[in-house]
Amino acid sequence: MSRVVLAMSGGVDSSVAAHLLTQTGHEVIGVFMRHGEASASACRIQTDDAADPNPLGLPVLGGVSTSASTGKRADHKQGCCSATDAADARRVAMSMDIPFYSLDLQEDFRKIVDYFVDDYLNARTPNPCVKCNHWIKFGKLFDYADGVDADYVATGHYARMSENSKGRQLRRGLDDSKDQSYALFGIGHERLSRMMLPVGDFEKSQIREIAASLGLGVSEKKDSQEICFVTEGHHSDFVKSRRPEMVGATAGEIVTIDGRVVGKHDGFEAYTVGQRKGLGVALGKPQFVVRIEPDTRRVVLGDAADLLAPGLEADQANWLIDPSDLPEHVSVQIRYNGRPHAARVQFDAADASRFAVRFSEPQKAVAPGQAAVVYDGDRVLGGGWIVRPTVD
Repeated sequence: MSRVVLAMSGGVDSSVAAHLLTQTGHEVIGVFMRHGEASASACRIQTDDAADPNPLGLPVLGGVSTSASTGKRADHKQGCCSATDAADARRVAMSMDIPFYSLDLQEDFRKIVDYFVDDYLNARTPNPCVKCNHWIKFGKLFDYADGVDADYVATGHYARMSENSKGRQLRRGLDDSKDQSYALFGIGHERLSRMMLPVGDFEKSQIREIAASLGLGVSEKKDSQEICFVTEGHHSDFVKSRRPEMVGATAGEIVTIDGRVVGKHDGFEAYTVGQRKGLGVALGKPQFVVRIEPDTRRVVLGDAADLLAPGLEADQANWLIDPSDLPEHVSVQIRYNGRPHAARVQFDAADASRFAVRFSEPQKAVAPGQAAVVYDGDRVLGGGWIVRPTVD
């Protein structure tokens, strides 16, 4: 069968993916991507591995330490790159007798951290996990696969691959509650032919049952949900720690949608569009962040109805089809945990990297900085990054 490089995060999904691939006869190489800043040294121990499946010079770490602190706060649900995760991934690989290597991607990951900080300081709501999939996980992972002559790259994402006369297609996972196709829209079209998503055809409960039947210690492990590099405090504290020169520079007024000043804030990076709690003011009725104005440094509040937008504008598009083949009626998803909404998409034939979306019904909390992913049924057609909601 084929040689497959599998991203192993130490969670139940990628662990079962390893089992499914080996059971179908594939030669699997497990790779753990170390990119969390807080505990990056946890994998740095000596190794006796003589093999070096790394002709491209990617920094490979052969072992995993289980004694180092993960550096996470007490209320923090672990991310996807802690020392514990690395140790779990290694144990699973050993139990299946597959090679296992850790890649040190901390230098590359700084690009994700900088993007996260800069977006908040530009009054946008970043999605670092989606960017990480595009820039690092499916960037460096394919580089590594090329270096070891692997035919495919696999992950434990809940999405599916299908094929017809027009080639490979990316689709939503069978388990709607766990679908992760939204986070994969930025994969290069040319790489679809080499992607494998073994768990996408299963319900999450089935994956846990398989893990338990195999005696894998990760069968009941919680899913990673939080930002792996914000290990303590609020995300705005992290932003300020990375850009101390900006402390106080983003402070300003909190105003109502009609311009009435109702309070002050210490920095607009602490707010996101659609936010209701922690606004710092009480107006006697539910209020939401309707928009953030970086030029005036104002955080604008309004009613739920003020959050509704008939459409949006997006840029940095990545299309998995020829955009000229876009159906007239599609659906568009505007947040990771949201659902696609019926819409029409228009783009400039001279510049398909930008497009406009018109929803069949107005949608709330269209946040600049989030991804707008276009679907035809359960098929991912492509997507881009929200620049602004439209107002008419």
